[in-house]
Amino acid sequence: MSSSAPPRNRFERRRAETRQALIRAARQILAETGDAGASIQAIAERADVGFGSFYNHFESKTELFDAAVVDALEEFGQAFDEHLAGIDDPAELVAGGFRLSARMAGSHPELMQVLRHRGLGYIHSDIGLAPRALRDLEVGMASGRFAALDPVVALSALGGTLLSLVELRFSRPELDGDEAASHLAEMVLRMLGVPPEDARDVARRPLPDLG
Repeated sequence: MSSSAPPRNRFERRRAETRQALIRAARQILAETGDAGASIQAIAERADVGFGSFYNHFESKTELFDAAVVDALEEFGQAFDEHLAGIDDPAELVAGGFRLSARMAGSHPELMQVLRHRGLGYIHSDIGLAPRALRDLEVGMASGRFAALDPVVALSALGGTLLSLVELRFSRPELDGDEAASHLAEMVLRMLGVPPEDARDVARRPLPDLG
């Protein structure tokens, strides 16, 4: 009896692998330049797939690059779920988000470069870190940990500050990224109504190792 997968399963697996190769190539291009103007031929060559394969998966380059950003944002959000699991304090979760982002600029540079180039348009997205941050803001406001603010406006402030931190990490690599992230986290917590001494303490609590 043959142990090989049925033809349909092999086909679906190869199709999924080809699609992921195209997304991976698009992510690399976005990370390097932020430019979605690369030709389909260049994308296919980088993905090591046939030119004709592109249209089996995407109708346009715009659709592919959107999928690449979504892929990166989901990886970003999952990283936070993994590394901040077990933390219940909304303030610590917000601070941890800033500090882990600074570290990921070194440990996951491609991912963070995609965020750097494309993140602004996804601050209020329903994927990635945005829905997780909005959830933590709403929990913090409901519990009194944070001041009663408009959570959507607060999310705008957090998202813009986080993207500024990512830009800082890449444009000024000589700076101490951990220290900058802790300072920004402290400022954001104070903006959200956390008392100054508490904000300083929370922004400097030990973080899990990204590995």
